[in-house]
Amino acid sequence: MTDTNSKTTVSEAVRKHKEFLFPAVANYYQEPIALVKGEGKYVWDGEGNKYLDCFGGVLTVSVGHANPKVNEAVINQLNKIAHTSTLYANENQSNLAEKLAEITPGNLKKSFFTSTGTEADDTAVFAAKLATGRQEVIVLRHSYSGRSATALSNVGHHTWRPLPAQVAGVVHAAAPYCYRCPFKLEYPSCDVACAKDIKNIIETATTGEIAAFMAEPILGVGGFIVPPPEYFEIAYGIAREHGGLCIADEVQTAWGRTGDKWFGIEHWDVTPDIMTSAKGLGNGIPVAWTIATPEVADKFPGTTFATFGGNPVSMAAGLAVIQFVEDNDLRTNARIVGDYLHEKLCGLHERYEIIGDVRGKGLMQAIELVTDRKSKQPNPQAVLKVFEETKKQGVLIGKGGLYGNVIRTGMMLNSTKDNVDELIAALDKGFESL
Repeated sequence: MTDTNSKTTVSEAVRKHKEFLFPAVANYYQEPIALVKGEGKYVWDGEGNKYLDCFGGVLTVSVGHANPKVNEAVINQLNKIAHTSTLYANENQSNLAEKLAEITPGNLKKSFFTSTGTEADDTAVFAAKLATGRQEVIVLRHSYSGRSATALSNVGHHTWRPLPAQVAGVVHAAAPYCYRCPFKLEYPSCDVACAKDIKNIIETATTGEIAAFMAEPILGVGGFIVPPPEYFEIAYGIAREHGGLCIADEVQTAWGRTGDKWFGIEHWDVTPDIMTSAKGLGNGIPVAWTIATPEVADKFPGTTFATFGGNPVSMAAGLAVIQFVEDNDLRTNARIVGDYLHEKLCGLHERYEIIGDVRGKGLMQAIELVTDRKSKQPNPQAVLKVFEETKKQGVLIGKGGLYGNVIRTGMMLNSTKDNVDELIAALDKGFESL
């Protein structure tokens, strides 16, 4: 049933979810929502309630629900052929790979398609180890890269690690978390100690030669942690000094999300050897991607397989999303509307002491909630209360951070300032309710 006026649909969907799915598949809100329809920036539940979607399925619906151009491309391909496997070439896969080689920085050229960000990151780590002949990988605390054995070993959050590391050779460096500096320093007098400490970590906690340094340009699940401007130049330099390749995990930061650029790493004026992404490329259609320089890609095994990698329907969606972003200059829009959103969030910061920090880039903005600004004690309970109030106001938001005290927003790339005003009004009501 998809009747938006049917309360039975909602209650039954939630009841069956609780009865037949793993408890680990958790829902937001005290009374979970069953969404049945999406159009543009809005979604509807089974009771007919309309919500402004400011999280986009975790930064995945990038150009609007049921985007006509993307849907047209997907439907046209479905009416031709839905699946081929990588045992056969298909035009959409080849065309998307060519386009990605064109828009990525540096000498990134050869692509490997999969279905999820987990697979994309696993492919990147695998490729780095094969290309270098080494096994050790430097990743960041507060990072997230998926739910496979390799990815969970990389994850820098205890809340996302139900088991100890399953893959050896992973070493976690300090995150460039200026608001909660692990060295108790302040930028810029800190001299970017978090980046320079990577050298010490490599020299003391590894064999001295690594396969790769892998990091998100902005730490997503970690709470949209934005590094200092110099961070990646220093970190990449140290990694390469010790034989490592540099991997940019763009699962959340790509496709114009951070404003002006296609990829988040481009803001830091460095060039990775390998890049990954997923989420926003498909606008809700499962697709993931790893791209590498020819030198790295050519050392990957001669025979490998991803059942849904390069699926012609997913590839059609990816091509349509990129075309829509280009045709509507959404990278510029993400910067303009994102700057407006950041300004409005800073206005809330001035009004409410419970807001400890506002940070982000483009349409990837977050606010960190604390009990008080002096102690910076995380306040996840306040996040939950704000969640409930913004839901009442017809706005859906996200959360994250190691302590669950960060409100994350991931508005559509074609969002407007009016959409921002709607979000800010709901957040304002949420903070007032505290």
